Amino acid sequence: MSLLAALSTGTTIAILLVVILDIFAIVLGVSFLRTRRAAKALEDATEGNETIDEGLPTPKQPKAPKLISRRDFFRKSLLASLGVFTASFGLATIAFLYPNLLGGFGSKFTVGTVSEIKSQIESTDEPFYFGQGRMYLVEYTGKGVDDETGVDYAAEGVLAEGLMPLYQRCVHLGCRVPFCIASQWFECPCHGSKYNGVGEWKEGPAPRGMDRFKMTIEGENVIVDTSVIKLGPSRGTDTTGQNPEGPFCV
Repeated sequence: MSLLAALSTGTTIAILLVVILDIFAIVLGVSFLRTRRAAKALEDATEGNETIDEGLPTPKQPKAPKLISRRDFFRKSLLASLGVFTASFGLATIAFLYPNLLGGFGSKFTVGTVSEIKSQIESTDEPFYFGQGRMYLVEYTGKGVDDETGVDYAAEGVLAEGLMPLYQRCVHLGCRVPFCIASQWFECPCHGSKYNGVGEWKEGPAPRGMDRFKMTIEGENVIVDTSVIKLGPSRGTDTTGQNPEGPFCV
């Protein structure tokens, strides 16, 4: 993997922006210095001129350096600023396309095999976390359908082989939601939203349950498409009947 791919999107863009701004500052500074030097050279040439006697050949005068007018200076500065804006727009475009170009968040991931993921969940007593895809994979043993809210996880394509991927972002204001081993619920540390072990809303200001990703099983491999986000189930959805199993972490 290249160095650019190894860096995060934000870090890569920040480095490129700093480089472009440094180049712009250098070009601006060089233009200013050239203007000052040209003005000084012209002043020295003018002061050094002496009256030449008639009849003697006129010595060849040094060519006066070309001055940059204030108008030209500001015009070039404007063009340089336009170049910086164009480069920034290009970087923003690259950032938008980054996931698909370099396989980051927003693309498909092969997270692991069904057996490996379930084995780790059972041994650690917590969800399987996949940081590159910003997701948890939870083991789902509920009924899959909620008659009151109409939720059907299998029909939404977010449930397969007893596994379900949850987006780590809280649907309230976007904080990362950690899993509390004591309560066996997801608990947001920012504003206290709480979700049961499969991301269904239980308490707090969140407007719905945790969002899901589209997933498929190919052979034994779990494939999660982070470009397809399924909105979490509405408040009141409870397909597992899971109560907190211990004290809350938040």
